[in-house]
Amino acid sequence: MTGLELPPSAVDVDYGALGWGAGRTMSDFEAGMWRLEAAEPRLRSTIAAIDVLDTTPDWDRLVAAHEWALGVVPRFRMRVVDPPFQLGKPVWSVDPEFDLGYHLRRIRLPEPGTFAAALELCRTVVDRPFDRARPPWEALLVEGLADGTAIYLLKTHHSITDGMGGMQLVTLLHSRRREPTPDKPSALPPPPEQLSGLDALREQLTDQIRTLPETVLSRAQAGLRLAERAVRDPGSAIGFTQSLLRLAAPPSCPPSPILRGRGLGRRFGTLETTVDELRGAAKAAGGSLNDAYLAALLAGFRRYHERLDAPIDLLPIGMPISLRDSADPMGGNRFGVARFAAPIGVRDPADRIRRIRELVLDARAEPAADILTLAAPALSRLPVAAVARWYLGQTSLIDLQASNVAGIPVPVYMAGARIDRMFPFAPAPGCGVMATLVSHTGTCCIGVTIDTAAVTEPDVFLECLAEGLDEVLALRPAKPRTPKKRPSSGRTTRAKKSTNDRTEGAQ
Repeated sequence: MTGLELPPSAVDVDYGALGWGAGRTMSDFEAGMWRLEAAEPRLRSTIAAIDVLDTTPDWDRLVAAHEWALGVVPRFRMRVVDPPFQLGKPVWSVDPEFDLGYHLRRIRLPEPGTFAAALELCRTVVDRPFDRARPPWEALLVEGLADGTAIYLLKTHHSITDGMGGMQLVTLLHSRRREPTPDKPSALPPPPEQLSGLDALREQLTDQIRTLPETVLSRAQAGLRLAERAVRDPGSAIGFTQSLLRLAAPPSCPPSPILRGRGLGRRFGTLETTVDELRGAAKAAGGSLNDAYLAALLAGFRRYHERLDAPIDLLPIGMPISLRDSADPMGGNRFGVARFAAPIGVRDPADRIRRIRELVLDARAEPAADILTLAAPALSRLPVAAVARWYLGQTSLIDLQASNVAGIPVPVYMAGARIDRMFPFAPAPGCGVMATLVSHTGTCCIGVTIDTAAVTEPDVFLECLAEGLDEVLALRPAKPRTPKKRPSSGRTTRAKKSTNDRTEGAQ
């Protein structure tokens, strides 16, 4: 939703046929994300993007751009209707009282208008739970920054999409020039619906009865194929079962003794470097950009533990992995999560990168990487409160989740303002820290979501993360580096080119 204007190269695209987020019914996995937070607020699944704009966009043009986007992406006019007693899945229904003025707002910072103040303001907005009777998204334009820039915040619920699906959307909707795009394709908004929970249940039951023969036949054929495959290749079936057991087991190392708390308090921080710098450091150690990124985070965690006189050798971490392929529909959620004991105690950054590379390659090769989707149908039939307690118990065993999402490699604009940085902030549902990297026009933009019950000294922690990043970047062949600091909770440097590994996440 952040793009809002049509790239000139795509004026012939039939946006009505794109089908981004077109599914009416949530998957079992998405239903879990929607329902669990109602029973356990610490499992809130809000994702946010904070765009740094080079200037303040024209407000009327920004509003018009949102109105256009709402026509071509109907999902953002839809609220969630949940059948009573969890007897069906939540469905997306066009809000009969949709009000853009509720979802899109603007605010001016008091002087001196710093980036740190804007980041903290955005954090308070993201912290607020959604009005579950309305479409679960909000946007905020923050004006009044002293350096002439502006901030655009987009806050959405994770049940709408994951990180990769979100990047699909912004790539489609961002403009590639400052000037307005005349005669761009548009679409009429969908008609409003007066849908109740009982209506949603009746609709699903009717559809299930209509498709019952086809469903039974499809499942029987799928079961037969699995049985044939097990007979033909018993090693594969055994390997899948072993993989399933590994992924279902607790992490192989205990959580950090100083990161045990879990609560509702959050703190945002940012770090950045160039793609070329981080990739250069990775290459020097025989790893990928993602390996170097994880090594930098672990260095920050090591330094934080040493500052608090609690050094450890291993840290349980989770890593979302994209499971999308070309046949998957746009939008929605399609990811798995790998968990492993990360070598936080390895002081040599090159050795740390090499060890991380082995762990990541093993994690991405797990046959049962889709365990979340596989378990969701069974979990959806259990009481929500019980599932929430179990899930929080599982995620609380993870101290760090780290995600890496390929971003947009070319300059893009929003209502005439260029997007210079795109900081992602994923939820930390039960874990101590969630870090997300998005590559944007050559810059690695890293957003860090901190649970302040786990990280009780967030300022110290963010300093340690910045030092950890410098530690890894020092591996790059000698070349003058000119960091440019922004008064934020992290660090900034400038860059020119962007790509990324496929590792993905947004929880």
